[in-house]
Amino acid sequence: MQTTHVQIVMASHVNGAGRLFGGQLMEWIDVTAAVAARRHAKNDVTLAAVDALDFIAPVEMNDTVILTATITWTGRTSMEVRVDTYVEHLSACRQLVNQAYLVFVAIDSENQPVSIEPMTPVTEDEQREWIQAEDRRARRLSQRSQRKNLDLKPCEQPGE
Repeated sequence: MQTTHVQIVMASHVNGAGRLFGGQLMEWIDVTAAVAARRHAKNDVTLAAVDALDFIAPVEMNDTVILTATITWTGRTSMEVRVDTYVEHLSACRQLVNQAYLVFVAIDSENQPVSIEPMTPVTEDEQREWIQAEDRRARRLSQRSQRKNLDLKPCEQPGE
């Protein structure tokens, strides 16, 4: 199942150079991915990680932007979502301008993780994406483990 969002880039979405703000695109990516994750989980979800956000080409004012979100991997309570962002030209030709991977956790009404239905990769593309998602997951877990070993100082009050 795929979730799609379409947006025309307006003046409020661009910087002084007339290009889409990265943060604006991130917002659209987050929302599109969250809708895909919610549909799969049949529950609310919360964003746990943004794995990669690759800006391949600029997006400019008045461009039509199309974002497509696809579930690529599921665990017991979490899922990875890939969002591909395209610029659609007036000729209907689409150009990939961004690709992002996000991880969401399904949550219940008390914000506790809840089990989700597993995804079964069927097509060759889905199987390849699943294997790559498992590699990304292993890398994320390794990075999280490394961050836990940081010597973090306790919060200090101003002037201390």
